[in-house]
Amino acid sequence: MQFLILCVVALIISSIGFYRFVWFISLGYGFSMAGIGIALLVMFGMGGSLTWVTTIMAALLIVYGLRLGGYLLIREQRSAAYQRTMKNEIKDGSSMNPILKIIIWMVCALLYVCEASPLLFRLQNHAPTDAVAIIGMIIMLLGIVLESASDYTKNRFKKTHPQRFCDVGLFRLVRCPNYLGEVLTWTGMFVSGVTALDGVWQWLASIAGWVCIVWIMFGGARRLELRQNKNYGSDPEYQAYVSTTPILIPFVPLYSVAKYKWLVG
Repeated sequence: MQFLILCVVALIISSIGFYRFVWFISLGYGFSMAGIGIALLVMFGMGGSLTWVTTIMAALLIVYGLRLGGYLLIREQRSAAYQRTMKNEIKDGSSMNPILKIIIWMVCALLYVCEASPLLFRLQNHAPTDAVAIIGMIIMLLGIVLESASDYTKNRFKKTHPQRFCDVGLFRLVRCPNYLGEVLTWTGMFVSGVTALDGVWQWLASIAGWVCIVWIMFGGARRLELRQNKNYGSDPEYQAYVSTTPILIPFVPLYSVAKYKWLVG
């Protein structure tokens, strides 16, 4: 029942995508996660099922969602370059079949709930706090910090170097540290539930949420790589940067995913 309630929360919030299609996967995503975190605190707080770890993780969901949604909203309003990029890369949905748009809306909402489901199932199963839950919480926190710091670094860099690729700070570690932060955030969420999941359904929902978001992040890295290759491909400094800096995973010599067309993000 609680899973369905969270789906309703995500459906209501992400329905802003009917106003602007891209919001299904941007503002709708961030604010849905914040809504899910609030719903978990309300549902399980009243029953006294929250532990200190699950309380912190639900709060992290809220912080994650509000930060991401707020950041994307401000970027859309202030950045003409970002608006042009989204217009070129993502369909506005104006010519899309309404039924298909409804299906996308429902699939997105389901995905958002599946991503957060390890926390839901830990609460439903009254699982005790253990080392795995704490480790997962720490990984999630690190992911949120990394993603936030990466967005802040790139935003400041672009203000003074609008025509140059960002290769400072965390971008020396990997070319997409913000996507790495996203992967860590949801890896932490998944890890936190490993010792609490019970039954095939719970495992399937949790694994599906984690696998899908990791796949989407690699797809986002591919989309960014193709765009940067187009913009900076003739720059020798860019070529040196991409040939020595992993695209997403630190210390793993994966420097390009451009050829993997099955990646979607």
